[in-house]
Amino acid sequence: MSDDALAGFTKSTFTFDGKTRDVYRSGSGPAVMVNAEMPGITPKVIEFAKRVEAIGCSVALPHLFGDPGRDPYKGGPARAVPYVMSSMVPACVSRDFHALATGKTSPVIEWLRALARSLHEECGGPGVGVVGMCFTGGFALAMMADAPVLAPVLSQPSLPFALGAKRKRDLGLSDADLEKVKVKCAAEDLKVIGLRFTGDKLVPAERFARLHEELGDRFIDVSIDSSKGNPYGHRAAAHSVLTEDLQDEPGTPTRDGLDQVLDMFRAKLLA
Repeated sequence: MSDDALAGFTKSTFTFDGKTRDVYRSGSGPAVMVNAEMPGITPKVIEFAKRVEAIGCSVALPHLFGDPGRDPYKGGPARAVPYVMSSMVPACVSRDFHALATGKTSPVIEWLRALARSLHEECGGPGVGVVGMCFTGGFALAMMADAPVLAPVLSQPSLPFALGAKRKRDLGLSDADLEKVKVKCAAEDLKVIGLRFTGDKLVPAERFARLHEELGDRFIDVSIDSSKGNPYGHRAAAHSVLTEDLQDEPGTPTRDGLDQVLDMFRAKLLA
């Protein structure tokens, strides 16, 4: 763990159904859970969490995989690969995550929902915000079913891995949970933000098309052009909209996406 990267965060634990995990906390106000992308709670994920804290929310980063605070790219891309794989492979074979199954909610979601309920009780406010990224990208949607989630953000939702037509359209939750989400969105006037780069093979267009079909105008589609020759120079393999591939200048598509996320937190949690 890098103590420097997580300076200002308090490490605690949360236990539910016999499973205990570390959670890194900072700030005050209504809670926003930031579920890190692969390979874990990197400095860029922490930087995003601090942006959320700065608008007046408390942030909680559950440790699901990887070495918290470690910068995987510090030694260059070549040295990052072994660390990324050392985080990804155990997660892929873990019973907590459904990396390939379709129409199923990952077991880890129950633990995350319980954490969301606990944070809401402790921190107050009208509800909880949740951000998922990459491996956890779809978790915010699944968490809505049985947790006080009012502001869900799906950043590059990559599970299940897009192998075959069926998985490309899968949203990473059961039909029963999806129905609960749709009812909740209508009853509580909620929106769901999804962010992706158009050339990202891990987040196929079919997945966002399915979100449009299921949620209609309650789905806010932030698809950012990463095709060859795109105006902002996004690399062909651009993936992490809110972290590693964020162009943090006003007027850029990724900054606009970040601002949309923060604005939703303000509107649903702080208004």
